[in-house]
Amino acid sequence: MGNLPRDRVTSARPFQGIGTDFAGPFQVKTHKLRNPKITKAYLCVFVCLATKSVHLELVSELSTEAFIAALSRLVSRRGLPSLIRSDCGTNYKGADNYLREVYRFLEQNQNYNGHNMSKRGITWIFDPPACPSWGGLFEAAVKSAKTHLKRCIGETKLTFEELSTVFCKIEAVLNSRPLCPISSSPHDLEVLTPGHFLIGHPLDALPEYPLQDVKMNRLSRFQLLQQISQSFWHRWHLEYLHTLQQRVKWTDSTSPPKEGDLVLLKEDNVPPLQWNRGRIIKLYPGSDGVVRLADIRVANGATLKRAIGRLSRLPLD
Repeated sequence: MGNLPRDRVTSARPFQGIGTDFAGPFQVKTHKLRNPKITKAYLCVFVCLATKSVHLELVSELSTEAFIAALSRLVSRRGLPSLIRSDCGTNYKGADNYLREVYRFLEQNQNYNGHNMSKRGITWIFDPPACPSWGGLFEAAVKSAKTHLKRCIGETKLTFEELSTVFCKIEAVLNSRPLCPISSSPHDLEVLTPGHFLIGHPLDALPEYPLQDVKMNRLSRFQLLQQISQSFWHRWHLEYLHTLQQRVKWTDSTSPPKEGDLVLLKEDNVPPLQWNRGRIIKLYPGSDGVVRLADIRVANGATLKRAIGRLSRLPLD
């Protein structure tokens, strides 16, 4: 396997280098009244190449104008990127040609402000045709946002505004995932998340009633959106914990857990954007020397006894 590109390992502010891709289509209805017209909408995914932060935008079509509008909303809230990676779709090619024409016009303009704006060019790198593996970072974000969302929504038709709200909640869920411990201190349970790069601390969510097990015909439209986001959280955060437990064939041994490791606890009915964390303070090896049980100290100072299979160690390297 080759080395990562330079922009993936170079320190930069969030969304200075981005990867983008589209997902969909999603069916949306034009209004909440009876017998509404059904149209299509698409998800535009932006992923920061340095911090792995995610930004989701809902667009009405797969055109150059729709993508430029989504890019403008990203720039207004996250700042102007200097590098964009994408596939070679016609909408991306059209956006690149449009920006080149604008920069060329500004360079020819003798106005001082126009000359300064022309220096803020964007380098656009296109992946080869039929090579989605080249954009693995943003393809993974598309999979995380699209797969579970379609399972949660099912045949439910949402309006454009409702679907946009759901995508914003999904964005917060994806940006709350723990990446690594902040420090190696055994008394520190804080973890680094993409939210730290965006707002300086972990992302939080408004308190909500648990609606995951309530029948859909008993919910209002607002409660339905909460149920969809809660269902997405329940599915996705378990999948993310599984990715932290990489197991190899029985012919090879994995690195054993150590005392002081920061772990995420697999617990049921966890509120959205809340990750139960703890430090291993004692290990209990079996007669064969394999550790299958550990004592965990959690944030409130309590000590819990958990099986190793219920723990997900954060990557230390």
